[in-house]
Amino acid sequence: MEIFSNQTLLLSAIVGTFIGAAAGYLGSIMVLRRMALAGDVLSHVALPGIGLALIYNLNPFLLGFLFLAVASFLIWFLEGRTKTPTDAIIGVVFVAALAFGILITPELELAEALFGKISEVRLLDGVFAVLLSIIVFIAARKIYKNLILGIISEDLAVSSGVNLRAISLIYLFLVAVTVALGIKVIGTLLMGALLIVPAASAKNISGSLRSYGALSTVFGLLSVPAGIILSRIFELPPGPIVVLVSIFIFLLSLFSKR
Repeated sequence: MEIFSNQTLLLSAIVGTFIGAAAGYLGSIMVLRRMALAGDVLSHVALPGIGLALIYNLNPFLLGFLFLAVASFLIWFLEGRTKTPTDAIIGVVFVAALAFGILITPELELAEALFGKISEVRLLDGVFAVLLSIIVFIAARKIYKNLILGIISEDLAVSSGVNLRAISLIYLFLVAVTVALGIKVIGTLLMGALLIVPAASAKNISGSLRSYGALSTVFGLLSVPAGIILSRIFELPPGPIVVLVSIFIFLLSLFSKR
């Protein structure tokens, strides 16, 4: 009862629920497009922005998102203008951002940047994160069918009037926003798991695309508050516990795989 009467913990759990739901929904597309590793990479790209924010006492979300947005646009641009494989482009962006971020992030704050510190979320930041998560979710629903159509057949999508390049850019932008929001919850090192694992769990047991998207969302929104509460009970860092809860759900889904 002490846990549920703790306002800071309750706020953290609520914020985490909305971020987890948005991440799970976006991750369902990421897994279908075989971009699971891209989600993990994008979460690391925010590290240089967080490092600069800590050095100059600025807003970590804004600078983290700025780096994520630039990286997303760069990946999208190079993917369409060069013959370099997408995974190679993502790999180059990943190692460059990770190396630069570790180099400039103050040593004392490096653990917070990598693993998150949701306990310090303020009310105004929490409200902002919840509203932005809702906007991301609504925007993702608007483009979900077109993204699925592009996965099934690019030619069919183009002939149907779908601008796949524009849709892909919007999708990467939404992922960047979600990752930037989730950094405070579980950090840059583990945020990719929130995009990948709930969707992978849903893919094991869903019988249709509709249920797949819904279950990805549900597993995402359950993992974060459960991990935050368990981390408080056992006095452990919340980031790793959130990921382990997601992994536990994934293991359960394997036993009922359809």
